[in-house]
Amino acid sequence: MDSNQIKRELEKRLANDERTFSYDREKDILRIENKKTKKGINVSLPEIVSKWAVMKEKAIDEVVYYVKEALQVMGTTQTLSGKEQKIFPVMRSTSFPKEAREGVAFFTDDHTAETRIYYALDLGNTYRLIDEQMLTAENWSKDYIREMAKFNVRSLSTELKKDTVAGNDFYFLNTNDGYDASRILNDSFLKEMASRIKGEMIVAIPHQDVLIIGDIQNETGYDVVAQMTMSFFSNGHVPITALSFLYKEGELEPIFIMGKNRKF
Repeated sequence: MDSNQIKRELEKRLANDERTFSYDREKDILRIENKKTKKGINVSLPEIVSKWAVMKEKAIDEVVYYVKEALQVMGTTQTLSGKEQKIFPVMRSTSFPKEAREGVAFFTDDHTAETRIYYALDLGNTYRLIDEQMLTAENWSKDYIREMAKFNVRSLSTELKKDTVAGNDFYFLNTNDGYDASRILNDSFLKEMASRIKGEMIVAIPHQDVLIIGDIQNETGYDVVAQMTMSFFSNGHVPITALSFLYKEGELEPIFIMGKNRKF
């Protein structure tokens, strides 16, 4: 499918009396907006075309689902009080916007050169990123949000699936609860995994819904993790980074793997 076909399909499946569509031909972006709130979402059509080549109908299904969920949340007032157990950290690329479309800054923390921490209020099927305005309205401190989010992420399941490739062990965490990548902030979990690693521990969060831990025991393992991470990054709905991180003594360091069996 090309951009025009994707555009027509999205307009058909998202058609609603409460929504309007506008198309930026130059940027190839379709905007879906709520008529009442005037809030909406921009969808980059070339990205969906690329995903459709691999995922077919699932690529469109995902976009439709997330657009519906996001539009439902937009324009509604969310309070934090009494919802402390529903506050979680979410990982994003450093290229992800630091403020909402209205110009209100999100509450964020630096993580690595490739990643940034945002904070979210879980709403069930979706979540709302916490911004500075929400903190002011609740009179909550940033440290309080950080403590709640860190505590809550430690309560999430860390059940892993294991696969062995060319003598290297890979562990995958993929619950699709929206916070799989967020487990990278669970220090006790990473330390526990480090105690089980025989070689070098590599951690990757190519997109929001997966965390990969590699026990790299030979040079081939670096090529495997590079290809694996790029594949996940290319197919994820919310990509974060195609780079992997070396985990050593409680610290994460981005590593570049270029060419066959070469680590930089």
